[in-house]
Amino acid sequence: MTDITPEEIERELEFAITVAQAAGRRVQGLREAERWEGKMLADVGDQAADGYLQGVIAGRYPEDGILSEETADSPERLSISRAWIIDPLDGTKEYSQLREDWAVHVALTVNNECALGAVDLPAQGKTMWAVSLKGQERCGLVGGGELIPGDSEAPETIRMACSRSHTPPWMEKLQGELGASLVREGSVGNKVSTLLLGRADVYVHKVGLKEWDTCAPETIARAAGWHVSKLRGEPHRYNQADPVNHELVICRPAVAERVLEAVAACGALED
Repeated sequence: MTDITPEEIERELEFAITVAQAAGRRVQGLREAERWEGKMLADVGDQAADGYLQGVIAGRYPEDGILSEETADSPERLSISRAWIIDPLDGTKEYSQLREDWAVHVALTVNNECALGAVDLPAQGKTMWAVSLKGQERCGLVGGGELIPGDSEAPETIRMACSRSHTPPWMEKLQGELGASLVREGSVGNKVSTLLLGRADVYVHKVGLKEWDTCAPETIARAAGWHVSKLRGEPHRYNQADPVNHELVICRPAVAERVLEAVAACGALED
């Protein structure tokens, strides 16, 4: 990984937290204005957050790459060691339904690896942040409370974060393999927060994810000492030509082997 000085880490981390929170306030304010609803509200929120984040990142770090869910991609980012990966509004359905389980993701990758980032949970008044650089890992929570470390003790019955609306057959089998209860939530960033804030213990997702869904949440989970991988245990790589990043497993390291074995047994590895 390209060297990044302690001063740069502090500067970029403060920037990530600040802009994630600012984008969160913008979209929360748009929702509270009650001028839009449904899909129109989701679109307005998406574009407002993306326009702000694109502008402020490009203005502050013009030499860095940017990958965002809401803006046409450019291959130029692939030749740049530093790339910001953002999801301006993760959980648009939940946002437009006036729920609390949505988030804003801002992360910086260096040489295809997570470096630092923030996940803002505007409707919950909390912001998770982290540095996941090897040897410099640290994380925190703005808004009260503490993030639960990966070496914390799991409850007797595992709680598994999953989608509110869709439980595929393999997940039902995984639930049985683990003897788990289900915690139904929206937004990848919010689901990861259920683990780090103590409301769930395992999160497994098979398809439908992109780099902007997973990068900032993974950064925080890794920094907090949680296991993060693909379904077979491989690590993720970021700022790739194809941003598809379907597979995600997050759990305590102490149960990672058990979870990965259960994933294989439940059929999730099958096409």
